[in-house]
Amino acid sequence: MNIQLGDIGHIIQLAIAPVFLLNGVCTALMVLINRLARIIDRSRVLEDRLDIAYNDNYLTELDVLYRRSHYINMAITLSTLCGLFVGIVIALLFVGDTTDVTLDKYIAGLFAAAVASLIASFGALLREIFIASSAMRAMRHVRRAPKTNEPVTK
Repeated sequence: MNIQLGDIGHIIQLAIAPVFLLNGVCTALMVLINRLARIIDRSRVLEDRLDIAYNDNYLTELDVLYRRSHYINMAITLSTLCGLFVGIVIALLFVGDTTDVTLDKYIAGLFAAAVASLIASFGALLREIFIASSAMRAMRHVRRAPKTNEPVTK
């Protein structure tokens, strides 16, 4: 196995596109992890408040947070799986090109699986966003006029 300098350049060219995808997946993972951290922080606050006094509103919000965390965890898992698949694709590109072994079908299959994982991850994120948005609208407070304690009509 005698690898020329030109061959290494070709191998690197092949691996560039998946590396950009991997960079995007890592950025998406940071966003997902930050959303999960906010959910966890809010649920800890609510659980501490429930230790002091029972409140139906806190329990309702906790139920929403638990549903949201389920979808965020699913999105994190799928994004991580996507990153794993892309990493394997990059490794197979190097191995296939340096050893002259035909791995085209494996590379294509893993790349398709990576893209499918990424799409499913975005779907789970979108579902979590819909849950958060609908809960925000459902839990909004009714505004009252300052002196009459009557609801404000528009």
